Amino acid sequence: MSLLLSPCIEVFRYTLQPIAPFTWFGLGISTLDVVATVRLCLILRQLREQLYLKHVSTKGVDAVEPKSFIKSLATTLTVVFGGEAVALVDALPVVPDITAELELPLSIIDGFSRAYLLCNLIPPAVTTHASPVVSSSPWTLLVSSLVIANAGFFFVNTFSLLAPTPLAFTTPPELQAYGWTTADLWCAPVFTGLYALLTHAQPFWADVHGLIFELLGGASSAKGVEALDPETARAVCALLLSGLFLGRTVKNFGLWKPFDNVHTKVEKPKAKIQ
Repeated sequence: MSLLLSPCIEVFRYTLQPIAPFTWFGLGISTLDVVATVRLCLILRQLREQLYLKHVSTKGVDAVEPKSFIKSLATTLTVVFGGEAVALVDALPVVPDITAELELPLSIIDGFSRAYLLCNLIPPAVTTHASPVVSSSPWTLLVSSLVIANAGFFFVNTFSLLAPTPLAFTTPPELQAYGWTTADLWCAPVFTGLYALLTHAQPFWADVHGLIFELLGGASSAKGVEALDPETARAVCALLLSGLFLGRTVKNFGLWKPFDNVHTKVEKPKAKIQ
């Protein structure tokens, strides 16, 4: 297991170090911050262009609005801050289409950046709260993760900010039939909960960890089950999230081809009747 986790831990240590030129101005922006922001701006532009082509091919260009940088900036800021990256990506004359060859490696980046959000950014906002009722509440932690990780795209889809047409109120995919099955929706509370379970971020999770350990046949002790260090727990979440997003990409692009059944019977040709 350490052979898998050690490289992930080192990747986080390296990519989370503040980099120039941001350090010149006292900003603690890291490589992972930059990569995750550019990735977000790229996927937003790809989705915007897909919706444009779909709209034009079916309804023409009558209701299409002129492209607006301010609208693109507002869309990205609704999801997460990244104004400079919006300017960079929107200035590109063309961006690659969403293809399996592009999305497969980006799925790994998505796993690491999402693990950083769900493990490093969201839990401290709850566990360090001034109110003991809030800081020790597992429900507050899970609901906060669900809302913070998904509210941006929820509002973007609700007001059709990616559509080439004027703003319109519509039902977001998350509230449509089977919208709850979207991986981005449910992975937020699940992996924040997993991180809290492994690190004992709240007393509740320490008790649950001990109960699971005993149910699996582990011997209980007076000290209880030891918690993992935060770096190791984050690496576990990053690996699982990368696997989840890789699996989603494989499924969405139809890359998984089940092997033919070797036991399939070959139908014998019927004899012709003269």
